[in-house]
Amino acid sequence: MRNLTSILIAAAALAGAPAALHAQAANPAPAAVQAGAYKVEPNHTRVQFTVSHMGFSDWYGDFTSASGTLSLDPKAVSKAKVAITIPTASVSTTNATLDGELKDANWFDAAQYPTITFTSTKVTQTGPRTALITGDLTFHGVTKPVVLKASFNASGINPLSKGYTVGFNATTSLKRSDFGVKTYIPLIGDDVTLRISAAFEKAN
Repeated sequence: MRNLTSILIAAAALAGAPAALHAQAANPAPAAVQAGAYKVEPNHTRVQFTVSHMGFSDWYGDFTSASGTLSLDPKAVSKAKVAITIPTASVSTTNATLDGELKDANWFDAAQYPTITFTSTKVTQTGPRTALITGDLTFHGVTKPVVLKASFNASGINPLSKGYTVGFNATTSLKRSDFGVKTYIPLIGDDVTLRISAAFEKAN
């Protein structure tokens, strides 16, 4: 009976371990975020785009290997600043042939325009966990203002990397023709939706 009790206690402890790790990793309260300078954690930051494919379906792609910085103080959200750089050639879909085409001059022209950048110019808090981030998006050699609808996910110590991490999601929409990418419009949609899930590690 004593052995059975010990086994049950051990099993309960193991079952609770993932929850304990999650609790340690992520504090859901925005006010608990540590103020300071952060840098993009590229392995867990994803930039996804969606465009209509002939009206029959939506087509998805990703950019990876993002870099950048975030300056944040939860007591002064309006003073936050974020700057992101994405390698254009990192574009990836489920089709290797399409990946090559998107890097070519008819589309993103990665050789001439090797990076996509976003630099914030204004942050407006809209709720306890949300904000609008206005900034300049430079893509395909053209710079246009865009507004990201951002939401706070969590902050805390990453139990694997041991780094203090804060995470956000953000979305925005744009017309690719505004940036000079007009290939196959309207067969391939002009309207593009961007979805961003970004992790930042504290730099100091």
